[in-house]
Amino acid sequence: MDPFTLARQLIDIPSPTDHEYAVAEHLDHLLTRMGFATRRHDVSQSRFNLYASAGGRPRVVLNSHLDTVPPWIAASEDDEHIYGRGACDTKGVISAMIAAGERLRARGVRDFAFLFVVGEETDSIGAKTANSAFADLGSEYVVVGEPTESKFARASKGAVTVTLRFEGVAAHSAYPHLGDSAINRMVAAIAEINAADWGTHDVLGNATVNVGVVRGGEKPNIVPALAECEMLFRIVTTPEEVLARVRDMIAPHGGKVVMDRGNAPQLMVVPEGQPSTVVAFNTDVPWLGNLGKPLLFGPGSILDAHGAHEKIAKKDLLAAIDTYEAMVVALLEGRVE
Repeated sequence: MDPFTLARQLIDIPSPTDHEYAVAEHLDHLLTRMGFATRRHDVSQSRFNLYASAGGRPRVVLNSHLDTVPPWIAASEDDEHIYGRGACDTKGVISAMIAAGERLRARGVRDFAFLFVVGEETDSIGAKTANSAFADLGSEYVVVGEPTESKFARASKGAVTVTLRFEGVAAHSAYPHLGDSAINRMVAAIAEINAADWGTHDVLGNATVNVGVVRGGEKPNIVPALAECEMLFRIVTTPEEVLARVRDMIAPHGGKVVMDRGNAPQLMVVPEGQPSTVVAFNTDVPWLGNLGKPLLFGPGSILDAHGAHEKIAKKDLLAAIDTYEAMVVALLEGRVE
């Protein structure tokens, strides 16, 4: 199997979150032809996770996600890189994993499986449902593929996503003293949140917050009665601590939390003698605990993901095949830190 060809094929199948069916079906047919025993795990009527066994006890599960962020960008390449949506996040990763799986089966290694899931870019619904559906596999390790610059991540920050709502009193903008601007309330709360210290960890570094979405008001001649914002915290403490502080901070501004989801920071396994790093981005690792101890590794850089020029270096993709192959063998032999 040519991993470059597979990467381009996967990139050329659009798979934004909620629309992963076609790429999952393509991989189902491919892995079946390669001799893997596949199983579709339905997440909804139009989406499924794909499990593929190499034939033995699946002590190691190689996992990554099928969905990408929009917009779709077709595959292209030059001498050094493959480009397109999902090149590093994570269709190049999946290509390297499958190429490694082909090598492992050729040398008689069977005690592993693939699990490719939907929805990682939004709510991790694929990983969450798979964690229950495949809890009895007997797997010991789950290797999550994300672009980590070909280093093993020994730790990752947690994440908390919240939607905050602020209510005011509508009035004619010529007489603002008769109203109470919900947008002004929200702006004051955002300023306080941005200025706050959300914690520091010796390994993980500083917690951060990004206000990514704001909305509110109706027209410029109306004092706005409603405003909302969405923000994402990269945390080094617990979600509960962060949420409690947010609620206390926005209450004086008339705000309330209307949606929240999150997970704590994660610690991962590193194979013996391998270089490691700490990452700030979130993954499916927190939601796959029933599948075994987690590892996080993949070719490519998260700094290239989600952008207009997403790419993966061909040399890094090839090197990752070697790493995934050696990793599975090391885990099966118990050579981990």
